Amino acid sequence: MRKKRPSKAVTNEDYVILNVEEAATFLRVTRSTLDHYRCVGRGPIYRKHGARVFYTRESLIKWSESREFSSTSSRIGQSR
Repeated sequence: MRKKRPSKAVTNEDYVILNVEEAATFLRVTRSTLDHYRCVGRGPIYRKHGARVFYTRESLIKWSESREFSSTSSRIGQSR
């Protein structure tokens, strides 16, 4: 009988994938918020391995950086 290993991010120098809970923790949002963003198409780019969803650390950082604001009405990099 095989022992199940605890869930961990797969790590390589150039390749890191996170499951939904790890990605939510990384972004400091709840899992349900990340699930909602994915459902409505507002979240980070993700990958599916069968029914399981994974995110690369790079896609999480890019998505977060695209949400920079200089004021409550002005997103950085976009003109009105």
